Amino acid sequence: MSALEFARRVRSRQQAVGYWVVLDDPIATERLARLGYDYVAVDAQHGLLGYEGIRNAMLAIDAGATSAAMVRVEQNDPFAIGRVLDAGATGVIVPLIDNAADAEAAVRAARYPPEGRRSYGPMRSQLRVGPKPAEANESVLVLAMIETPEGLDNVAEICATPGLDGVYVGPSDLRLAVGGATSTDPAVDGVFEEAVAKIAEAAAAAGIAAGIHTPAGEVARKRLAQGYTFATVACDLVHLEQAARSHLDAARGDR
Repeated sequence: MSALEFARRVRSRQQAVGYWVVLDDPIATERLARLGYDYVAVDAQHGLLGYEGIRNAMLAIDAGATSAAMVRVEQNDPFAIGRVLDAGATGVIVPLIDNAADAEAAVRAARYPPEGRRSYGPMRSQLRVGPKPAEANESVLVLAMIETPEGLDNVAEICATPGLDGVYVGPSDLRLAVGGATSTDPAVDGVFEEAVAKIAEAAAAAGIAAGIHTPAGEVARKRLAQGYTFATVACDLVHLEQAARSHLDAARGDR
């Protein structure tokens, strides 16, 4: 699937399922990208990889040939956004968006003039997105993370930002934002679910995509049925630990 085809699919609110990568291991990432996920998202904010690792992860995803390469950038910053787009990212997931002004800044950082202020230097992206600014603008996705109290309060205005392609829920921070003592605090399940529903409804009303991070395929399926248009299953490090623990328990007869 080309970058443009994937971008159009997301913008048209067709369902997609992705996977989340935090480890700096391009061979593992390439194997994951061959499984059939619609996209693989590389985490530059909390992931255990630097710029070279991000670039190599995108090379690995492209080698897998079936998945689009997304990147969660470190921050809402023109340099951070432009650098991963120049390296070939199909889109950026921008954290800590509190209001429409933040969302507008993210959009402008990802678009070439006159739609934005992205600096021209597509070192690798021209090989897969296209060197023409207008083509790149059409092929690149910008997703705003809703994960703070301010972002939740202003979600309708954020979703209405011109040029924004979608929103993306960071459930750990969102649970803290609604009063959770921890990122998994069950005491706020009710208000958390209300927030998750509110975000999906705001995106639908604005006609943009709604994505969410999930811990397992069953949860991803639930969120897609709830109205989210794409869901990410997380993540390589967690699943490595879970698989290793399961085999250890089995070997010792603990299960």
